[in-house]
Amino acid sequence: MTDHNQTARHKFLDGKVQMFMRPGSPHWQCSCSIAGKQMRTTTKEESLARAKDVAKDWYLGLMGKYRHGEIKEGVPFTKAAKHFLSEYTVITEGERNEKYVEGHGIRLRVHLLPFFGEKMVQEITPGMVQEYRVHRMTSRLDKEGKPKRPSRSTIHSEIITLRHVLKTAQRHGWLPYLPDISAPYKTSGKINHRAWFSPDEYKKLYKATGERAKNPLNPRWRSACEDLHDYVLFMVNTGLRPDEAKRIELRDIEIVQDGADKERILHISVRGKRGVGYCKSMPGAVMPFTRMKKRHNLEPKDLLFPRIQRELFNTILSELDMKKDREGNPRTAYSLRHTYISFRLMEGADIYQIAKNCRTSVEMIEKFYASHIKDIIDAAEVNKRRPKG
Repeated sequence: MTDHNQTARHKFLDGKVQMFMRPGSPHWQCSCSIAGKQMRTTTKEESLARAKDVAKDWYLGLMGKYRHGEIKEGVPFTKAAKHFLSEYTVITEGERNEKYVEGHGIRLRVHLLPFFGEKMVQEITPGMVQEYRVHRMTSRLDKEGKPKRPSRSTIHSEIITLRHVLKTAQRHGWLPYLPDISAPYKTSGKINHRAWFSPDEYKKLYKATGERAKNPLNPRWRSACEDLHDYVLFMVNTGLRPDEAKRIELRDIEIVQDGADKERILHISVRGKRGVGYCKSMPGAVMPFTRMKKRHNLEPKDLLFPRIQRELFNTILSELDMKKDREGNPRTAYSLRHTYISFRLMEGADIYQIAKNCRTSVEMIEKFYASHIKDIIDAAEVNKRRPKG
């Protein structure tokens, strides 16, 4: 047996073919790049001279297949991603919210491109996508050194962006077929109801934010505390999503008298991911809106809530021991929207009208808020029986 340095590497044919040996193997391996794809094989030879002859024949054979079209040109993931972003931005202009389109670019730049790098789109397999999921769930650590797992919706959004890129590659003929990148391990189908605040919990919350607004721990924080208090009241009385509220400008809101009682409410033009929608608030949203307008002397194009006081919000939730609901689901600013929907269901509002006002579907409300629908079911109608004759 010929003794070779296990880490030795050789190049020949003007550097087009590389020879190397793997630790623990007596045989020479060879590699080359054809059509943007990295090819590797074993020569099954221990002699370098004989291995080079095998590698040369292997390389020339691959070049012949390439010239006859049997090996297609490889396209890197970065190129497909660039094409997707340029196409998507133009085609969806005016139909998708700018922030929603921008989100695809952020997910690519921050997470997908660093992982998939210069890999060819043909190399992206279901197994590689599953490795990406595992990477995202284990790569970040919290202060205690435990994995800081992103939410399921965050991973889902990243996989949607990845699928868009692969579909772009397929349309351009760079990918022969779209791999199955769905999650391989299905959940049990259990529905996790959205974290919300019960009427008693909501009362404690707005009293706490109101007290903090009157007596901030530091006088310099007074305005921020007042803004948070008004934000909580506004959100629970409108049902807006946090990202929708962040885009609301003063000119998007009109105070009107509506309903049989002619109560003052807000008519809001909502800019979401699918364009402009509309919302009619509860009367309780009028006062926090007028306070925000007066406090900051807002002009028509000024944002109503340019900043969400998340740190202060979480601090107050922790002080009230309400950071999680009884099922352990964390409460966030989104929980204020869930509270609005839950309150409307409990008070007997029409589920179709709620869905329309919240720019969502009846199916979504039935799926995630079913625990509250029991309050609007007429037991007398459900338990009807035919008279015995």
